[in-house]
This record gives sequence, structure tokens and C-alpha cells, in this order.
Amino acid sequence: MWRPALEIWARKLLPVPWLLGGSRRCVSSNFKAADLQLERTQKPQKKPSPSEPLLFGRTFTDHMLMVEWTQSGGWSQPRIKPFQNLSLHPACSGLHYSLQLFEGMKAFRGQDQRIRLFRPWLNMDRMLRSAQRLCLPSFDKRELLECIRRLIEVDQAWVPEAKGTSLYVRPVLIGNEPSLGVGNSTNALLYVILCPVGSYFPGDAVTPVSLLADPAFVRAWMGGVGDCKLGGNYGPTVFVQQEARNRGCEQVLWLYGPDHQLTEVGTMNIFVYWTHEDGVLELVTPPLDGVILPGVLRQSVLDLTQTWGEFRVSQRKVTMKELLRALEEGRVREVFGSGTACQVCPVHQILYQGQQLLIPTMENGPELILRLQMELKAIQYGTSAHKWMLPV
Repeated sequence: MWRPALEIWARKLLPVPWLLGGSRRCVSSNFKAADLQLERTQKPQKKPSPSEPLLFGRTFTDHMLMVEWTQSGGWSQPRIKPFQNLSLHPACSGLHYSLQLFEGMKAFRGQDQRIRLFRPWLNMDRMLRSAQRLCLPSFDKRELLECIRRLIEVDQAWVPEAKGTSLYVRPVLIGNEPSLGVGNSTNALLYVILCPVGSYFPGDAVTPVSLLADPAFVRAWMGGVGDCKLGGNYGPTVFVQQEARNRGCEQVLWLYGPDHQLTEVGTMNIFVYWTHEDGVLELVTPPLDGVILPGVLRQSVLDLTQTWGEFRVSQRKVTMKELLRALEEGRVREVFGSGTACQVCPVHQILYQGQQLLIPTMENGPELILRLQMELKAIQYGTSAHKWMLPV
């Protein structure tokens, strides 16, 4: 049922401060969910059977959300349309100059068959920050989230029921300037597509990954855009990912600075669970200093573990020198990445400067990782009511 009222979650969508000084040329009028137009497909696709494996990003639902913007006219009415290809000008600035950003979040079908989004207001916050960084048009986060909720409602039959499955939600905003030249876009396109996805780890098992930590490769840097979810942050990592595979590793541990600070694991945030040098049991992750992407799962892990009150939870820089010393002294318990796709992913080996470092994550249970997986699933699949979930 259509629900224009936003009281459930509007208070969670706080204003985002302007990140850039100077002219606010990229401010625009807002589109409204109340004006949403719906065109249902006349050719619905065959949905995957429960026995079929759901490969990430390969299967898409029947409909998509589209909203266009021009500098002269502002935002058009939002439209839910049949899933279709885009028509872009060959000089599109999103293609030439990477004026493009995206988000990734999930909707879950609970045991009660209700569908819920996991902390989507955090994704809306991050998406608006990314748009401001690229001087793409601003938008009302509440209105966009309500349009997304409505899109999922239209395609709710596509939300899978099998254990560990979900519906992946991909909002995208691109500059659609139909001319060459680096500058503010006078045209933009916002769209949202959906795809059912399977469990990252088959069954209840968690599979550890090995990492290549080579300081010759850098994902992001101070003063850059590592804290925004931009397409340009991801394309250049494909080469390094291939290099990791060539050296027998599955993912990349991104290092930064002359002291080789740990930053991220592949496309995930990184956590180290250890006994710190001061003798205190601690869970630590790098701080949000402009290099680190503020992941929704990262924040969720921090929020959950802080409520437990069982060990110190810290956000600060961690170097490879510190990690090496802790491994030598037997103080490391678990190392893992966190992200929307996998929730939490254990790390068991790191290849660093020709040395294969063995991380005792799996030998330690991994107790913390499994506990986080269990508690996150309980929240996401509605085993217990939780303020983090937005009903669709």
C-alpha cells in the first residue's frame, strides 16, 4: 500500500553539511515521492526458482526508478518504469570524467514475510555527501528513500525467501552533460535498480580470505575522495585485484602512508580484534579521516559491540608494524572485513613484503565474527524488532 507519510524514519535523515565552499551552483529543487508515476511492465520476467543460485548483480527485477535533472528546470517527476537500457549522449560526462556515484544496500524478507531495509538512512546520508563532492544536484534524502521504498514495494515478489538471501538495492547518480569539457553538469540522471542476491557464504560457514598488502598500490589519499562512494574509486582497483590473484591472494589489503597504515580490505572496512599493547582487549578499526569509506556495516559493528561493553572499541590508525608485533607476541585474535555484501568476512593470511603472515582468526572460532553474523541476521531478518530496520 502507498504510504506517503514518512514519520517512521524521517527523523533519522539529518541535514548533511555542505562539504565544499564557494558557490552552491549544484543546489536544485527537490522531487517529491507524492508525484511518483508508475508504469508497470507488460512483459514480466521469469523469477529465479528457489533452487537456482543467485549470483551477485546478474539478475534484475522488473522495474527501476528514474529521475532526471537539468540546471534550468530542476528535477523531473520521479518515475517507476519497466527495467530497460539507458540512452546516453556519447559525450556524457559520467562516461568521460567519472561524474558518477552509487550506493548499495539491502532489503530482507523476515520470518514474518515482511520486507525491511537495513539502515537505509545512512546510505542516503552518504549518497548526498558523494553528490555534493561531485557537484551533482542535491536531493531530499527522505523523498528519495520513500521512492526507493515504493519501488521495492512494487517488486516485492522478487525479494527471495531462502536463508541468507536478500534484495540488493543500487541507487546511481550520474552527470549526463551532453558536451565535452570538465565542469559542472547541467544534466544529471538518478536511477535505482534491484537484484535478488544469494548468501555470500553458503550455509552457515564463513570462509576466510588471504590478502596482498603491497604499499606500492594506494586506494585513496588525504584530500581525495576515498570517503565517498564514487565509481572512480573502484575501476582502478581491478588491476590490483588481479595482481593479488597472480600472487596467490584473494583480496587486497590497502595500505597508506610511509608507516603502512591499514585502511580497507578490497571494498570492505577492516577490523582487528586483539589484546592491545596496554593489555586491554580491543576491537579497533581505522578512523574516518577522509581516506576511509564510512561503511554502514562498519558503523553497525561499532554500534553493536559498544552496546556489549565487553571490550574496548576504538577508531584509530593501525600500522603494519603494530600488527606484526602483535602477531609475534600472540595478541591477535581475529582480523576481518565488513561490508554490505558479506556482512563480516574473516582474514587468515596476509602477504606483506614477501612474508606470509598467518592470522589466527579461524583458530579463535572465529568467536567474534560468528557472534556478529548471528546478531546482524537476527536484526535484518526480523527475528526481533529493531530500530535499524525500515519496513517496506
